[in-house]
Amino acid sequence: MTTQSSVPSRYDAVIVGARCAGAATAMLLARQGRRILVVDRSRYGTDTLSTHALMRGGVLQLHRWGLLSRIRAAGTPTIRRTSFHYGDDVVAIPIKAREGVDGLYAPRRTVIDSLLIDAAVEAGAEVVHGARVVDLQRDREGRITGVVIDDNRRGRRGISTALVVGADGADSSVARLVGARTYRQGRHASGVIYGYWSGLDLDGYHWYYRPGVSAGAIPTNDGLTCVFVSLDAARLLADHHGDLERRYHGLLAEVAPDLARTVAWAERRGMYHGFAGRQGYLRQSWGPGWTLVGDAGYFKDPITAHGITDALRDAEMLARAIIDGGDSALAHYQTTRDDLSHGLFEVTDDIASYAWDLETLKRWHLDLSEEMSREVAWVQALDTAPAEVPPHVAVA
Repeated sequence: MTTQSSVPSRYDAVIVGARCAGAATAMLLARQGRRILVVDRSRYGTDTLSTHALMRGGVLQLHRWGLLSRIRAAGTPTIRRTSFHYGDDVVAIPIKAREGVDGLYAPRRTVIDSLLIDAAVEAGAEVVHGARVVDLQRDREGRITGVVIDDNRRGRRGISTALVVGADGADSSVARLVGARTYRQGRHASGVIYGYWSGLDLDGYHWYYRPGVSAGAIPTNDGLTCVFVSLDAARLLADHHGDLERRYHGLLAEVAPDLARTVAWAERRGMYHGFAGRQGYLRQSWGPGWTLVGDAGYFKDPITAHGITDALRDAEMLARAIIDGGDSALAHYQTTRDDLSHGLFEVTDDIASYAWDLETLKRWHLDLSEEMSREVAWVQALDTAPAEVPPHVAVA
């Protein structure tokens, strides 16, 4: 990825963060002829912690944007079945082809993040990697008018813009600098350990549940499967005596004995990764001259593997608000995001409590399915009419 040698003094938007939410927002705005600069502290193509799995709403977005073929071309396997293992009972659900979606996908972040930022550059966005935002510029009334970046080559410099978009994750510098308040907080958090394995021949997504612990097997790029174990974060942190490998295999044997035996004979690629847990939240996501998207403004527990789908959905929601223009459009963006996210947030937080029996969990998964159907209906409506949030009604 090349960095522009000279940066104009004025942009329609400076987007801080080049992961899924920021890159998708940049692409959509650039496709509408907006002058966009994206700033990211990481190098191009680097990996990051992720649940990988795209739900139907996320796949539908990539299809609508003309990018799904690139996901396939990168060798991302098509998922045509998802299986829920409730103890020893298995519920297998085929993924039906509809709305231009032939299956589900779980690309590595090295694939999808790079693909989205490449599409943004193709549309005309400019990207600076290896740079961080250290401050924001304001006018006399306090409206944000620019950023101060440090790219370790040219030192600190100011860049003026009509809008600053914080897409820089849960520990967002933009959110901190504008003082974005958290107005909704989750009660629970999952701790997660995962690794990548070759030699697992699985027919789609597999999700495993026993009281107090869960696991998942997610086929991804390069013939690898991401296998994770998850439990209440406090329980994970309470065990200070074992390394990640011992805890990982012990928990996997507890929740999914058959999978644990298969993994024991597979080849691990790379290191074990741990996530200590973070409670979900909704933050104030707009103000004079600024807005937030992705985990910067909204995060929920990874137990329902919905984070990338959220990011792609909200990127379009925000891009349309920016194109409409004005603070009222940004306010409507936040309201619509919250309306679509309320049910997903609550049921995810319930599941992250791990205070369920298997029959209760099955009911919550049906609630989750209904909320995802509302989300898909909203995305579909984008191509036909102004998208109103569907009501909470059961979907067969």
